[in-house]
Amino acid sequence: MAERKLEPEVIEILGLIEKGNHFLLSGGAGSGKTYSLVHVIKEVLAQNPSATVACMTYTNAAVKEIEKRVGHPNLRVSTIHDFLWEVMAKFQKELKLQLITLINDPDSAITVNGAPVQPDYFDQLENGIAYKEWTRIANGEISHDEVLELANVMFKNYPLLSAILKDKYKFIFIDEYQDTSPLVVNLLLNHLQNSNKKNIIGFFGDAMQAIYPDGVGDLKTYLDNGIVTEVQKAQNRRNPMAVITLANRLRTDGLQQGPSDDENAPNMAGGHIKPGSVKFYYSDQFNLESIHGELNWDFKDATVTKELYLTHNLIAPKAGFGELMAIYDKDPIIALKTDVYLKIKKAEKEGKPIEGITEEMTFDQVVDIIQPKNRQRELKKDLLMASNSELYALLSDKPWSEVRKIYLDKDGLIDDKKQDALEESKKGSKRDHLIKHLFKIQDTIHFYDKGEYREFLRRSNYKIKTNKDKTKLKAAIEKLKTATDKTIDEVIELADKEGICRKDDKLEFFISTHEYLWERVKQVHYGQFQMLYKYLEGYTPFSTQHKIKGAEFEQVLVVLDNGNWSDYNFEYLFTNRTDKASVLERTQKIFYVCCTRAKEQLAIYYIAPTTDILKTAELWFGKENLKAID
Repeated sequence: MAERKLEPEVIEILGLIEKGNHFLLSGGAGSGKTYSLVHVIKEVLAQNPSATVACMTYTNAAVKEIEKRVGHPNLRVSTIHDFLWEVMAKFQKELKLQLITLINDPDSAITVNGAPVQPDYFDQLENGIAYKEWTRIANGEISHDEVLELANVMFKNYPLLSAILKDKYKFIFIDEYQDTSPLVVNLLLNHLQNSNKKNIIGFFGDAMQAIYPDGVGDLKTYLDNGIVTEVQKAQNRRNPMAVITLANRLRTDGLQQGPSDDENAPNMAGGHIKPGSVKFYYSDQFNLESIHGELNWDFKDATVTKELYLTHNLIAPKAGFGELMAIYDKDPIIALKTDVYLKIKKAEKEGKPIEGITEEMTFDQVVDIIQPKNRQRELKKDLLMASNSELYALLSDKPWSEVRKIYLDKDGLIDDKKQDALEESKKGSKRDHLIKHLFKIQDTIHFYDKGEYREFLRRSNYKIKTNKDKTKLKAAIEKLKTATDKTIDEVIELADKEGICRKDDKLEFFISTHEYLWERVKQVHYGQFQMLYKYLEGYTPFSTQHKIKGAEFEQVLVVLDNGNWSDYNFEYLFTNRTDKASVLERTQKIFYVCCTRAKEQLAIYYIAPTTDILKTAELWFGKENLKAID
């Protein structure tokens, strides 16, 4: 009786487990992959009462949800970083040795002020190597960025670790596998084979939703060589029929979804799947007010309606962090520097190097050589000096050898990869260490406000011994929450002084090596960052198309605007530019993720489409669902 209640995919997986096979459950958006994961865990524990199951996921919210739904003492649910650290933490001698090896490896990102260290460097540490929410390598304190790299070399070089892991966990399941670092997959499917002991590795996810470049993406190599066996889950429990039909057009892996056979699924009504709607709107110029008026949705309710963009530039002024975005994305002095640098490089490439320029010259001297003063025309430098003299003064006397290396990128501010308090996929992030530190401050406040005091104490290392300490802590949190008009510099110092978020190696190193950017950002009001945090945590109707993965809303508006980002091109999507295969693939995946967020209504908005684009839109959406907006 119990077996008949199980999904056929779960039954198939249990058969693979019985044969000792590693497996992959591939399910499209809204298929209920977590539901299947929970039932696989329950059945495995029922059939193997003495076994311990490890389930690795990315968010603390997912950890708690799975623990709640399974409710078994033999289940260990954690983030990947916590799981790996738990296995390694006792092997301090080996950890110190491998960490020193990585520090001295020029190809490793782990460093102590860029200098090599001696073999006894960590011998004097009282508590050994420790995993923290901050990084102070000199003190033996590592964080997320270092754990995966260190784990990979530890499991590679010490087969005993693999044996210990297999003895402890007969089953290891990975949720959202496509976002997992290749280092983790390599560890699980290659390094663990250093031990002859047996265990089962199970992956759950969707390669079509692999939109983060630092994730493994898919397991094709392991599927092709038979190390992993795939089980496909074709049902869709989230989207109405109109969205499912569109999503099936976009998939490239052969998986085609259909309605669930569960009459109680969210996308069912009266025993039938909801029809839903998909509309395609277009105009010659961007006109957000008109599209809002046409849709007549409640764009103020972020829990019901989402408005998705590929880039943040259109969002920033609306969401309240326009000044920070302008620093990272439109700095006029750095634009001048880039112009000068490119002119020098072009002259060198053409075999006509510009005479008189040396690395020791100041930036101002180099600018004068590249753009000599001329009465007949107004110069870029002169224009800049008129409105940005203070900014120019920050760099004018610096050596050209230093200034030419300065590079600002909005990803340093707002990179969409999983970086918030509840998400752990931090390897390879482009977000800089100043912004990461500000996120730590706001994350810590978040946990205190939510009453998650254990997590707050773990992240802050705040010491509470008396009621007086509690009162002092509450006052410190209030100071930070109401620090809207304080500068970012003042808030960082306040958080450090109050013990809420300590300054660490990475922040100090960033400040010392990014003086110009620090001088600009530190003067911005902290309220700007609070608005950025609010935006990225989903408390506004706006979102980028990367950030939205995993969420669902009644109504979704997808604005198709490349934003001058060469990694994506929506024209390629609608014209099938197979000569640009990598760009087309990335664009297909991000569009698939966006469209499959809609539970009721989906609207696509395209600016200045070509005739070919409109032909494809008519094919995909139906002529009756296309409409031009004035």
